Amino acid sequence: MNETTANQIAQDLLKIDAVRLNLYHPFTWASGIKSPIYTDNRKTIAYPQVRDHIAEGLAQLIQNFYPQATIIAGVATAGIPHAALAADRLALPLSYVRPKPKDHGTNQQVEGSLPTAQDQVVIIDDLISTGGSALKAVDVVRKTGAEVAGVAAIFSYELPDSQTNFTQAQTTLQTLTSYSHLLHAAHADGQFTKAEFNLLAQWQADPWHWQAPTK
Repeated sequence: MNETTANQIAQDLLKIDAVRLNLYHPFTWASGIKSPIYTDNRKTIAYPQVRDHIAEGLAQLIQNFYPQATIIAGVATAGIPHAALAADRLALPLSYVRPKPKDHGTNQQVEGSLPTAQDQVVIIDDLISTGGSALKAVDVVRKTGAEVAGVAAIFSYELPDSQTNFTQAQTTLQTLTSYSHLLHAAHADGQFTKAEFNLLAQWQADPWHWQAPTK
């Protein structure tokens, strides 16, 4: 993770409200986790400068960490536009991975450039919480016989579960920015106090047992 890029993308996400922080009235995730952060990176495609920062960051990340890449694959749906922009900058073939095979026609789950045993695929997702959707895509690509060079994403919550899941899947993960970078950017912008910063950091360490404070 490039520090300059990580800070820039964190500021971008805050500026366009793609990320919202609410310490005292947390959001509820589908998993049941109470979270002081809500992320909607789909918003990024509506802002040309922000999506340009992301595309350039992903292209550089792939060149630095996955130089062997032969195909860029987006995770449907949120990873597709960012995969397309990065693949364009790298002049590499593009594909995308469905969450499940089509229920008609050829029943394909990978669309676009179909990986072969000679390929090294980089999978792109918009954000990583536990890593479930990205790692499902990894499994789909591996079943084609291709190698997965690794996963790249815009943002990671840096949850302990995601680190465990990627390790067990023997897959590397690189992201443009992270929860910790976001907290520092928001704190520098005066969005909360140092004491509140510490409470927000505690959530990341143990999200299942974290409890929102009261004012």
